[in-house]
Amino acid sequence: MKIERIQDALREQKVEGWLLYDFHNRDPIAMKILGMNPEKFSSRRWYYFIPTEGEPVKLVHKVESTALDFLPGKKVPYLAWKEMHQKIKEILGTRKRILMNYSPFNHIPYTSMVDGGTVELIKSFGYELVSAADLIQEFEATLNDEQIESHNYAGQIVLKIKDEAYSKIAKTVHEGQLVNEYEIQQFIMKRFEEEGLTCDGHGPIVGINEHPTDPHFEPKPEIAKVFKKGDNVLIDLWARKNETGSIYYDVTWCGFVGDSPSAKYKEIFQTVCNARDAALSFIRDRFSKGQPCYGWEVDDVCRNVIKEAGYGDFFIHRTGHSIGTEVHGNGVNIDNLETKDERQLVPGVCFSIEPGIYLEGEVAARTEINVCITPAGEVKVFGDIQKELILM
Repeated sequence: MKIERIQDALREQKVEGWLLYDFHNRDPIAMKILGMNPEKFSSRRWYYFIPTEGEPVKLVHKVESTALDFLPGKKVPYLAWKEMHQKIKEILGTRKRILMNYSPFNHIPYTSMVDGGTVELIKSFGYELVSAADLIQEFEATLNDEQIESHNYAGQIVLKIKDEAYSKIAKTVHEGQLVNEYEIQQFIMKRFEEEGLTCDGHGPIVGINEHPTDPHFEPKPEIAKVFKKGDNVLIDLWARKNETGSIYYDVTWCGFVGDSPSAKYKEIFQTVCNARDAALSFIRDRFSKGQPCYGWEVDDVCRNVIKEAGYGDFFIHRTGHSIGTEVHGNGVNIDNLETKDERQLVPGVCFSIEPGIYLEGEVAARTEINVCITPAGEVKVFGDIQKELILM
């Protein structure tokens, strides 16, 4: 890890240090930033303090005194809990503003890892705690060129398999054979494996008619519908190269089995496409002008298009999520609904834009693209963007 880079970022944040803490491997973000193995046994509390100036300090229990030996800095062992409290105060000293992996009022729960009791403890010593959300994004959720290329690589295959799935549905229906949602899901997962991709066991969404009005619908054999002419179809699929450090690609496309979708289905599909395009245009405009762009702002732009079309009450989730080595990453989300994500879109972040309209018991439409801000600051979408319903 590059302590100097972190210290530069701390100075920009106008804080006096970053206090990383863990117990029983409960903070995967801290462990990832520090390069720790989350599978390694850990039973005692440790703290790692990176000051804005000077040498880091490792506070470790004497039973597990070597837990942080691979990290730079001075090692300070403790035994009793009272001694731990005292040494925390000594390590932090006269500093006042300290970063921790928490979020005030839990506004950004994705980065709120430190338990409430530990927050109370550090505050009781007289320190002002500041959320580390921005630094978490910078040091855990921004991608380099190689990672972005792995995202692009996965995307090409995912989109190819999406086409194969829709073709399989069309061929089967037109030949008078039977295939259901679960079987298409399993077909997609098998093709992932054949192409060297993985979805880490979390299968895609394949839904007919009212099923995808549940945004996280999971096809199962006992409830799977059989495809037939006149069905509305939604497929949401995600995967990454089956290699350590590879980045996910996550996309949703909608279709219709036949030639004449209903007017309502076409209307809601066009509305989500318009909302998606408005969000992407807003981001590109902000970056072209060198202006800051925040996750909550993009959500508002997207959501307002759907509200103006009269479907605001039926867009029931955030506009998009961070994408990384996990399909839902730890960077900025496009969200001013479930949370107010005040983090800025910066070079290296990758995220989805996926507005949806869910008419319960009837039909749903969602469209999804992945947006990468390259390290050079280019706003890039890899792969095709759906403009028309797939007709099968």
